[in-house]
Amino acid sequence: MLRLEDLALFVRAAALLSFSDAARESGVQPAQVSAAIKRLERDLDARLFARSTRSLRLTPEGETWLPHAIRILHTLEAGTAELRPPSDEVRGTLQVAAPSDLGRHMLLDVFRAFHRAHPALNLRILLSDQLADVFRDPVDVAFRYGNNDDASYVALPVAPANRRVVVASPAYLARAGAPATPADLARHNALTYVLRGRTYDRWRFRHHGQPQHVAVRGSLTSDDAEVIHRLALAGEGIAYKSWLDVCDDVQAGRLSLLLPQYEGDSVPLNLICPHRKQLSAAVRLLHAAVRDRCEDALRHLPALAA
Repeated sequence: MLRLEDLALFVRAAALLSFSDAARESGVQPAQVSAAIKRLERDLDARLFARSTRSLRLTPEGETWLPHAIRILHTLEAGTAELRPPSDEVRGTLQVAAPSDLGRHMLLDVFRAFHRAHPALNLRILLSDQLADVFRDPVDVAFRYGNNDDASYVALPVAPANRRVVVASPAYLARAGAPATPADLARHNALTYVLRGRTYDRWRFRHHGQPQHVAVRGSLTSDDAEVIHRLALAGEGIAYKSWLDVCDDVQAGRLSLLLPQYEGDSVPLNLICPHRKQLSAAVRLLHAAVRDRCEDALRHLPALAA
């Protein structure tokens, strides 16, 4: 019989790639994490981690099992949330930070629906591409792209399968043509993004397991991801964006998905907070609402073409 505590420790150890960090985050001893993993491996009759004195990584079996473990925990979380009386769910004030583009194009509708469902909650929405420090900034939780490598935070997966895609408007493609390979991007006007002084002008892909990098350049750059999104919609060039940011526009035909046979960078979305004691009913319900919306969006992400 699988233990839910073991599943939770497995998911955290897989995210942090460290038994010690997973133990520290969960408030248990490293030996308890190791014992939990051993029990899971025994119950599943599969080795989940490849261990050495200096590194820890998931085995292929561990990578296969991870999304199932996450799904089991999500289902339990959602079921538990539904059992709570509405009067105990969400009151007070919740301060939420999110990336600018994601916040305006997807999460805002989720936040509005969430607030209508829980009017006793004061929801404060902070949108910025600068990473919120949930220890120092006036923020309770933050939705953040990327892998959580800091064991001092608690990270709840929201959209672990999200990745970057290449998009452009039909008007731009009619004028400049569509790239057939990543190398063709070097001849196009790339809409590049700047964060903390760094320009992201080297776009990465994988094709049949092989990595490919292409240096791009363009005449329009911004430190606001939503500006890049708007420029793409306006036909000013090609953008390399998170699928969650552009999925609605691709489905509506306002943007076209390019190079579908090439896999862009993985950009998982997580909910970040400083401590587990801050995972209130409001936070858990909001996490579930955003996760459901993102999962719906990811169902429309085209499979990689052969």
